[in-house]
Amino acid sequence: MKRSAPQEAPEIRVETHGQMPPGAGEYAREKVGALTGRTREPVLFARVKLTHMANPAVERPAIAQADLDVNGRQVRAHVAARTMTEAVDLLQNRLAVRLERLEQHWEARRGKMPVPGPHQWRHGAEPTHRPDYFPRPAEERQVVRHKSYSLARETPDEAAFELETMDYDFHLFTDIGTGEDSVLYRSGPTGYRLAQVHPRPHLVGPVAVPLTVSDLPAPRLTLAEARQRLDIGGLPFVFFADAATGRGNVLYHRYDGHYGLIAPVE
Repeated sequence: MKRSAPQEAPEIRVETHGQMPPGAGEYAREKVGALTGRTREPVLFARVKLTHMANPAVERPAIAQADLDVNGRQVRAHVAARTMTEAVDLLQNRLAVRLERLEQHWEARRGKMPVPGPHQWRHGAEPTHRPDYFPRPAEERQVVRHKSYSLARETPDEAAFELETMDYDFHLFTDIGTGEDSVLYRSGPTGYRLAQVHPRPHLVGPVAVPLTVSDLPAPRLTLAEARQRLDIGGLPFVFFADAATGRGNVLYHRYDGHYGLIAPVE
């Protein structure tokens, strides 16, 4: 990635939580700053959060997160490692991949190149360094985060780009071809799978990403029933139709061992 013109580097905010090795904050600032100096579009804001988990049972206690505003487009990355230095290095690598994807997306919209396939976005088998889930007992888990917002109306290709750029495990959206609340998630090393409240695979338009569409409707559940299914199933999230509204919701495991809930506003 090359700049079209010199731009003023943004101030990089670094937050630390837990015991840090000397110079960890400045090391993170330098690593992320090296990337902001190479983007074509201006980086308007950058924040890095470093957390060291005190629990000795956690195999990779060093967690590094970054949020960048690249000319109005948010880019995120989230990694875990055994040491904070390793975590920051992994964070820089993961951010570099996401910034490259964003640059490819903008170039495609300018008509300079075709939209890349997921094998290009993900560079084959990009290693995952997700934080470990805290083993919180089921009876102690609570829904500590409830996000409600208007779902974006997107194609599966656009949803895949959003998922990769934002480093999500899943992406809840309204499929523009069917009008259905849908969730997109990774399936295999390079492919994606789409689940919908009321599946209509024949109405899902042509896509560039390798995509399979589930033919099973989302189960209609209360929040309590979704929690039970999430605990029993052993999956990272449950996509369900809310028993009261019929809209697509996602209940997911947070890394702190609690639950998060994403629901569309009416």
